[in-house]
Amino acid sequence: MDCRVKPGNDEGLGSGSDEAKNNVMPVLVTGIHVFVAVNSVCYRHGFSFETEILLVRVLINGLHAKSGGGVTYLRRILPVLAADPELEVSLCLHENQRSLFKDSIGDIGVHYARFKDGFYRRLLWEQSVLPFTARRLKAEVTFSPANFGPLTAPGPIILLRNALAVADEDRRPMKRLYWAALTFMTRASLLTCRRAIAVSAYAREALTEGVARRVLDRVTVIHHGVDGMFAPPVPGYKRGDFLLCVGDIYIQKNLHNLVEALSRVRDVFPDISLKVAGSFVDEDYGARVRGMIESAGLGDHVEFLGHIAAGDLVDLYRNCALFVHPSTVETFGNPPVEAMACGAPVVSSNAAAMPEVLGDAALFFDPRDVGAMADSIILALKDDVLRTRLSQKSIERARNFSWEETGRRTAQVIKDCVR
Repeated sequence: MDCRVKPGNDEGLGSGSDEAKNNVMPVLVTGIHVFVAVNSVCYRHGFSFETEILLVRVLINGLHAKSGGGVTYLRRILPVLAADPELEVSLCLHENQRSLFKDSIGDIGVHYARFKDGFYRRLLWEQSVLPFTARRLKAEVTFSPANFGPLTAPGPIILLRNALAVADEDRRPMKRLYWAALTFMTRASLLTCRRAIAVSAYAREALTEGVARRVLDRVTVIHHGVDGMFAPPVPGYKRGDFLLCVGDIYIQKNLHNLVEALSRVRDVFPDISLKVAGSFVDEDYGARVRGMIESAGLGDHVEFLGHIAAGDLVDLYRNCALFVHPSTVETFGNPPVEAMACGAPVVSSNAAAMPEVLGDAALFFDPRDVGAMADSIILALKDDVLRTRLSQKSIERARNFSWEETGRRTAQVIKDCVR
């Protein structure tokens, strides 16, 4: 770091201070505190010292952001980090991610990887090639917004966001192998990273279970935010008569139990239907859910909307009778926060991070108890006062979440990594 003398006054570190008397001045040099000797003549002649801050070069490893919350997080966090005057941000993506982030990159330098994509190929490229890319860019920090990143890259930071407990939900052999690999890499990254960010206190506790205290001390909890476009409708807005569930579809999203609960709800409210916004990322599980729907005779009452743009999601959140979140495993959950911001009455699973995120703004149920899920939905549909109260609580609770705050705190973790 460059340190220079300029005319000024003796406020702050004046001739009467202990440090001035000892003729030393603390200066931050590339993140390390050192002491530089100061000639007391400078103070007598009215000079003061200032330091010129060097940028922290950070490479963001975006290879894992393929769908759902991972894409939302990176889209929202990139502009905030890029705007920080103390950070010089670069981004690494696979070439098949170009369309996902074309509107979020701005002036950030992007490095596109070209290899045949897939979990294990990506893992191999990330561990073998990405560290060299980071060093070529002279990055001091490599931030991977995923459970793991390149183990030998400079200044590794990871984001604990994928719950490993999903392995208990999925018994398919190939999926078990995937979750075993993810568990191993998460543990290895926790041991080698310089810092880690957890998206919730639940994620911090669940994903660091059994690790040494010195590892746990590296983990900072930073909640996700919510975009300003998610806002409540005008007062008196009349809601529709459908249930809404949002999120890319995996086994832990627990749609099979929601479909079974819907059958019971329709016994009381025969006009109610379910809309599901999200892509079938797990096609095998999707086929299972579709089969259940057909067997239950619900084909005309469950609508799969696929991927929905954010602007259209706002309308869905504002129009639904209830937002239902049945997940068994969730480290944070962007859709529930978006739903709250739009004033939707929320009925949610009480598992994992959901009580932490939703607070008192939801009616909770046990996601593995179909009867309890159906009863909670029926209770909320029957009680106008309850729905109004949940809607008001949602709006209040959502004010606690901000992408600007998420980005600011994340930038601080990155800068602290080199100090």
